[in-house]
Amino acid sequence: MPKYVLLLHESSTAFPDLSPEDMQAMIQRYKNWRGKLNATGEKLQDGTGRTLRGAGSALTISDGPHAETKEVIAGFFIIEAKDYDDAVELCRDCPHLDFGTIEVRQVDKV
Repeated sequence: MPKYVLLLHESSTAFPDLSPEDMQAMIQRYKNWRGKLNATGEKLQDGTGRTLRGAGSALTISDGPHAETKEVIAGFFIIEAKDYDDAVELCRDCPHLDFGTIEVRQVDKV
């Protein structure tokens, strides 16, 4: 069965005022959803990363994601699905859809 990566996009200000208890409840919802699908996934660390542009001696490296970014990739899941329609169907009850978007991409075999 093909693999799909689900890229979790959200506003850079999606969770400004969540209490620690609310954050733990949100994390548990993600764990429950991931367990139901037998998916692997990770949350990406907030406010960190590097952006690379160019190549060779023209390579520039900057810190990122940047403050002016309106949307960031907050995490990802890797699932197995029969096709795109099946992958989309598996996402219908993902808790991320309460406040963000999900980009579904098939993983290419190399």
